[in-house]
Amino acid sequence: MKKQNLSNIPADAAARREVPAVICYPTTDLPHPDMVNLARARANLTKISETIIPPRDACCFDVQKGHFFRINSIDGPQVGDLNIWSKTNLTEHFYAGKTRAIHGTHLSTGDRIWSSFPAMRPLATISYDTLDWYGWDDDGGSVHDVIGTRCDPYTAKLLNGVDYHHCCHSNLIRALSAHCQLDFAKAEPLVHDVLNIFMCTGFTKDTHQYFMKASPVRPGDFIEFFAETDLICGLSACPGGDCSSEHSSDSAVCFPLLVEIFNSDNAALDNFPYLPKSQYRHLRPEGSKLNKNKATPRISNEHSKLTPMALIDRNYKYDFND
Repeated sequence: MKKQNLSNIPADAAARREVPAVICYPTTDLPHPDMVNLARARANLTKISETIIPPRDACCFDVQKGHFFRINSIDGPQVGDLNIWSKTNLTEHFYAGKTRAIHGTHLSTGDRIWSSFPAMRPLATISYDTLDWYGWDDDGGSVHDVIGTRCDPYTAKLLNGVDYHHCCHSNLIRALSAHCQLDFAKAEPLVHDVLNIFMCTGFTKDTHQYFMKASPVRPGDFIEFFAETDLICGLSACPGGDCSSEHSSDSAVCFPLLVEIFNSDNAALDNFPYLPKSQYRHLRPEGSKLNKNKATPRISNEHSKLTPMALIDRNYKYDFND
């Protein structure tokens, strides 16, 4: 917690504090998704699959590029922790910190889910959110945050001295391990900071600590995403339920979440402006054996049949335009 030492205040302290704030990452020139054509495409969605996420558990599911996936509240208010990976390279995944720096602490319709370096591209766009009405409450809280990392057993052990095995971190490890046939040691480092679906959070006004409060989500509410590349998604139904009191225990009332995947045959998607991986090229040090002007090669047909983990193990390079 930030401490304030009042014994050594400089004479110009007020002037130093009064300098204007500036936005770190102005989005004036940020390429924006085509929300008009996404809305048109949503007019004729066809459901192709669904997955139930049990309470205090997690599942992974595949989403094809150009498809929509929707996370639904069904039986009662429930928070979900979402991880997203590129299906062809699990080391390219949702980058919560950069997404937060670009779009803010809480996400909604039109915001994009940005991936980790060096790709840094949109993995998905939020195409619809029934909780758009919430905005900001008097506590400074809002929904769908990219602040909290996920509940995990290590922090639970540190703060409470308990061994709890159904934190979202652990749930996501098990889900990814089962989905991609990985052992836990390889799956755990691939689990990353989450998008807290339906969670209502903010920072306290006095100590600026991360807080949570009862989620405003109700059965029938949903948040929907448009996949901008082939994805593997992992969703945990948080053991905190609606996160009105605590998490990392079996105390809260929890409910399942429903994931639905949709296709659209609307021609509005034919010219959707998908962004490629970042075209930035590293400045190679003098004497490097790598040709700094040579583009990274594509994976051969043989290699493209390997599992995502096999690609990681063999340390293949990926096409910038994948």
